[in-house]
Amino acid sequence: QVRGVAPPAPLLPAPRFLEADPMLRPPTEGEDLVADYAALGLTLGCHPLALLRRRLAARGIASATELQARSHGSRVCTAGLVICRQRPSSANGVVFVTLEDETGHINLIVWQRIATQARRALLGARLLAACGTLQRQDGVLHLVTRRLEDLSDWLGALTPRSRDFC
Repeated sequence: QVRGVAPPAPLLPAPRFLEADPMLRPPTEGEDLVADYAALGLTLGCHPLALLRRRLAARGIASATELQARSHGSRVCTAGLVICRQRPSSANGVVFVTLEDETGHINLIVWQRIATQARRALLGARLLAACGTLQRQDGVLHLVTRRLEDLSDWLGALTPRSRDFC
């Protein structure tokens, strides 16, 4: 009642656009992943290794879940994004690496001899493949590595970052 009876008049007439909608294709799942990691350092979409799983499986590379089904002492190969590297001063040159794939985490034990041989892959890989022997101790699964391989090229423009304490 206070504002009156007449509706307010618009300040400006409604604009009319005569431009066509842009002809952009939607980004692929991989392009979305790369953009998420570049902007946030993570994604709420699928894990990068889910997109590579078929290619990894063709090379005989097991996922973190598949490692859980293997027995102590099994020889296996696995791969994952490097999320942490640690070389505690109390570990006599042993490097501990945590990998992540779409199914979970994988703990690597890298003895000093292997760390020296595969230094470039160990310290520089974003996607690291590791072969070795499974070790179960007190309910924790580790892979004692015998060989490391840098598969970072498989990630293309994706640049996940690890936390390194070496």
